[in-house]
Amino acid sequence: MPTLEFKGKHNIYAHHLTVPYRPIEPDEARSCNPSGFAEDNLIIHGDNLYALKALLPRYANRVKCIYIDPPYNTGSQDWVYNDRVNSPLMQAWLEENKPVDGEDMERHDKWLCMLWPRLHLLRELLSEDGVIFVSIDDHEQWRLLASLEEIFGEQNFIGTLIYVQNLGALPGRWMTQVTEYIHVFAKNVNQVSLARLPANEDPEDWKQDELGYYKEGYGLVRSGTSANREDRPNLYFPIYIGADLSISLSRRSPEDTELFPTHSDGSDAVWRWGRDRVKNNRQDLIVRPHERSGYQLITKVRPDIGDTFTSKPRSLWYKPEYAAANGTNIINALMDEQRVFDFPKAVPLIADLIRFANVGPDDVVLDSFAGSGTTAHAVLSLNKEDDGKRKFILVECEEYADTITAERVRRVINGVPHAKNGSLREGLGGSFTYCTLGKPTEIEKLLLGGGLPSYESFAAHLLYTTTGVSAGPGALTPKNEDGLFYSDDKFDHYLLYKPDLEYLRSNASVLKWEQAERMSAAGALNGRKAVVYASAKYLELADLMDLEVTFCQLPHIVRET
Repeated sequence: MPTLEFKGKHNIYAHHLTVPYRPIEPDEARSCNPSGFAEDNLIIHGDNLYALKALLPRYANRVKCIYIDPPYNTGSQDWVYNDRVNSPLMQAWLEENKPVDGEDMERHDKWLCMLWPRLHLLRELLSEDGVIFVSIDDHEQWRLLASLEEIFGEQNFIGTLIYVQNLGALPGRWMTQVTEYIHVFAKNVNQVSLARLPANEDPEDWKQDELGYYKEGYGLVRSGTSANREDRPNLYFPIYIGADLSISLSRRSPEDTELFPTHSDGSDAVWRWGRDRVKNNRQDLIVRPHERSGYQLITKVRPDIGDTFTSKPRSLWYKPEYAAANGTNIINALMDEQRVFDFPKAVPLIADLIRFANVGPDDVVLDSFAGSGTTAHAVLSLNKEDDGKRKFILVECEEYADTITAERVRRVINGVPHAKNGSLREGLGGSFTYCTLGKPTEIEKLLLGGGLPSYESFAAHLLYTTTGVSAGPGALTPKNEDGLFYSDDKFDHYLLYKPDLEYLRSNASVLKWEQAERMSAAGALNGRKAVVYASAKYLELADLMDLEVTFCQLPHIVRET
């Protein structure tokens, strides 16, 4: 992973990307119907910087949709920059400069330094066709946008959604604030495919023809700027209306009516469409009698082809169910009508973001500022709708990760008997594994005996660290007696390891001549070379070169203990 360069006094924050790896450790007692750590939904309690680093070996380039709702840094309340890194210099600096509040003139710098490394890690987790949504308000939205453009690339900016979160609003000094923002970026805009959303209109307002649903749109005569004949002469041409109200670009009968675009004062105007579009989309025009010109052409607006009322999303999102009050009502209904969380996002808002990101039934959704767990609730609701198997990963650093975040998801899954809403009463089904972050894995202490990682966890970490490959959960297990755990187009990867000190101190963990010969022969059959991770070897470098085997030594301290 490249190290970022931070300029000025906050160069200290570059240390974040080199903090020790902390493994994710399942906690079955606090999990809900766990279906196996490798494939299950995850709720991780811990600092999201460490958690995101820990997710890389399994989920790099695999997350289809990321939604985060970071602290807004309004200055109205304290938030502590709480990265518990091991650097004494960092700890001293944080102690000296906390908390970050409205009186702190450097609070914007500190907020960006908190978010910057996390956004880089989130980008690594995002799939090539993935989308990230970041909620924010006026206090930091333009600074956040500039950071996102630098990290994700200006060319990958999809847009900024402005959504109405409170019509009752928060009274400000100069105006009543009713909106917040969601910045939207793709990892690779050339590969992303965004979806249309259910239309807000009542289906009874739509009409239907042989191609599907439509409603009447604008007249075909252009108005406003560039609407005169001299502005766009190529858009001034006749359209012929037959007696049967058919449309043509040429006269087919002496009875056809010749129709030119004109303004209400009779002066020459232009059409909205060119000749080719008129010719190829005549089915999307309505012919109406008109007192002055004889006929008027009206365009048809189609939300979609078929039976689903959908449309391309607008940048302004407003539905009553998006309101903050709705988010509060939902969680209160789940938590015995107790107000346990301030300003939770509404489930319909997050569900529509996931729909917009075109998240498929088997894709992964990540929220690393999980809060009350709305994102998990939205994913489970969508799975209930279409019997999907979308997976959520939540990360929450606060102490309420179990009592609020996870507890909400437990109740969403299992149901709340007294709830008025039917889906909340019955439960949405599903499962999750509750996790915490283990102690830092430092290379000089890795194999001393305490807290040895599992084979799969260690293999995933080695593979990602050495090659940048994320093999996905459940994929890295030994496939033969020589420890083959992963193959790509060029290499077979072997790991001689068990989370057992006696094994690691024995000859079983040493690469031997017979093993290397088998690895070399197997690779020759498939056109691949062997890469072997082991604590020691009984071969010389020349022998390894002859066999085309690359040896990567695990910490040698194991052999000396």
